[in-house]
Amino acid sequence: MNEYDEECLLTFLQKQSQLFDEPVAETIEEAEAFLEDCMAVVVDSIGEVREYFEENGIDVDAMSEEELEDASEVFALPNGQYLIVEG
Repeated sequence: MNEYDEECLLTFLQKQSQLFDEPVAETIEEAEAFLEDCMAVVVDSIGEVREYFEENGIDVDAMSEEELEDASEVFALPNGQYLIVEG
């Protein structure tokens, strides 16, 4: 089970509209429960984002690092990590 720090949860709350048409969480507690339910992961680098997608059968060979960062499922965190949420 992933541990989501406050910075991660706040980032998801602020940017959830990049992936969802309507808010899925309105509080930090709701955000944490939602991320746990959908098994969102936090990775340390854009390279690990690429590895995650590849391991899950998503073809990202032709995607640049910038395109990966712009993917709606990828949330860049202020500390340099990335949150991946599969909608």
